[in-house]
Amino acid sequence: MDYILLSVGIVLIVLGLLGCILPVIPGPPLSFLALLTLHFTEFGNIGSNLLIATGVAAAIVTVLDYIFPVWTTKKFGGSKRGVWGATIGLVVGLFLFPPFGLIIGPFVGALLGELTAGQTQNQAMRSAIGSFIGFLLGTGLKFAVSGVITYYFVMEAFIR
Repeated sequence: MDYILLSVGIVLIVLGLLGCILPVIPGPPLSFLALLTLHFTEFGNIGSNLLIATGVAAAIVTVLDYIFPVWTTKKFGGSKRGVWGATIGLVVGLFLFPPFGLIIGPFVGALLGELTAGQTQNQAMRSAIGSFIGFLLGTGLKFAVSGVITYYFVMEAFIR
């Protein structure tokens, strides 16, 4: 049973890291579930303080990931279309131009979203930059938290 749980944990860790990039997969919560799954095996000797800290961090980052793009887009004068454009641009860029599409896609998507909202080119460019900055902040935080959780997972499952 421990090996089955370990295998489930590995799948969850991989999905958690993918979820840092793909907007439809909740990355940090899946990474946390991997650590929690490992806790119930003979491989994991994870303390409750670490589980609480990583669980809280995963929850906070997941919420902030929804707030940052909206907040930065509004700070730069953008609209909801810019945020949606950045998200759609990420998905399209991921499939059409990997790996560069992950960076270029959200920016182009936000720019197109703002242009369809009726903004001038200068306003749309400014809004797209704001949306892109928000996307990078959210993605960076998700990677940081999922990376730390992955570190503890690997250390407990394979190193100790």
